[in-house]
Amino acid sequence: MYLEELRTLLARHARPDWTTAVDGVLISKVDRPDRPEPSMSGTLLAVIAQGAKRLALGERVFEYGPGQYLVASVDLPVTGQFTQAGPGEPALGFGLVLEPSAVAELLLEAGPREAPRSGGGAPSGIAVADAPAALLDAVVRLLRLLDEPRDRAVLAPLVKREILWRLITGEQGATVRQLGLADSSLSHISRAVRWIREHYAQPFRVEDVARQSGMGVSAFYRNFQAVTAMSPIQFQKQIRLQEARLLLATHPGDVTGVGHRVGYDNPSQFSREYRRRFGVPPSQDAARLRRGVRAPGALLP
Repeated sequence: MYLEELRTLLARHARPDWTTAVDGVLISKVDRPDRPEPSMSGTLLAVIAQGAKRLALGERVFEYGPGQYLVASVDLPVTGQFTQAGPGEPALGFGLVLEPSAVAELLLEAGPREAPRSGGGAPSGIAVADAPAALLDAVVRLLRLLDEPRDRAVLAPLVKREILWRLITGEQGATVRQLGLADSSLSHISRAVRWIREHYAQPFRVEDVARQSGMGVSAFYRNFQAVTAMSPIQFQKQIRLQEARLLLATHPGDVTGVGHRVGYDNPSQFSREYRRRFGVPPSQDAARLRRGVRAPGALLP
């Protein structure tokens, strides 16, 4: 029942840029299966109403379809593609940006009894589950407000809080709850992820990043792997190559310079790792990007 109305609302309100009149709410509509493409995940909830999507994070592959949702609690380098989509039956998805401050506010309001903290190490930064009826109902009510501009400003924040609460208390609640806990393992890893992204062109020692994150080296390495499915050095490489691809779109004739700017002193190593990630050498990919042709993404693990 909820999925049918969800499809209708998503199809009606889809825009080319995926934005909506409600801040933080996104709608995707894809008319054909696409190639695997690298991007950053953001921190978000994604619900599929029609079609299917595949997402790769390091060695992990997540697949989700109608009535399922994905949550990403850390902004991670991923490779994604819609695998089921067609002109007569496009893939349709709902997205909601997850704000750590909103999660923290709900946890504080609820108290530890209603939303207990999870023990153990950091959960994976990305998780998939079946969407319960209560969550789908709240998503549908939020989308209905796109047709009700008079009510939207007042009611949309309330329904977004309800959606967040359904996530916090749901099957993947551990992943979402840690997004709002300042002293959680996930928050420590998030700081490390942010530091590596901001200093991706610099060499670093894992010991130094662990210390900045407030963790011992062994615990840091173990939790970083759990959240990102990569080692810190592998993560840095993914960020370097994604940044290189963005730079090549505007500097297609300066492959060596782009490689140096993102931290590669050896042009051969840059070309080799770029090809392994994106399927073609940087010079060839730059030409594709300049012509506006989508280049093949990295092969899924």
